[in-house]
Amino acid sequence: MTSRDHISIRPATIDDAETIHAAILGIAEAVDELHKVKSTPNDIRRFGFGPNPAFEALIAEVEGVFAGLCLFFPSFSTWQGRPGVYVQDLFVAKEFRGLGVGEKLLKRLAAVTRARGGRYIRLSVDSGNLRAQAFYERLGLRLSGAEQIHAAYREDFDALADAGDHEGETS
Repeated sequence: MTSRDHISIRPATIDDAETIHAAILGIAEAVDELHKVKSTPNDIRRFGFGPNPAFEALIAEVEGVFAGLCLFFPSFSTWQGRPGVYVQDLFVAKEFRGLGVGEKLLKRLAAVTRARGGRYIRLSVDSGNLRAQAFYERLGLRLSGAEQIHAAYREDFDALADAGDHEGETS
């Protein structure tokens, strides 16, 4: 069994796009929603790397083997007046679960965020994933009873964007 001391964390590079995408598929498979994943490795390359990346990721490795992923992007709290990050995906490969990979990823993310002036981490967790919820609570990421996430995807998003295309224009 590998010890926690052999876990290394590094920033993801464009060469990790296939691995990042495989981890996303792993998350979807774990919550039985593989059919909902529409992204491709090319989407990861296109939107995650280059002059204006939409996200960043940290990669965990154990003796050079992929062990986990933390994909995140900047966030800003107008109420706190401080930047932070939103964790979109946290994944630990099955063979490395129980070694502290997820914990090391989140601790490194907190350190990186603080070094950049950030003061918080936010994330969502599947409502049925009680194990993950307990894990986050143990690390100090508390359930916010004051918020609910609302989202517009696909057709709903397009309808909203279409309506906004001409909003505020004067004739």
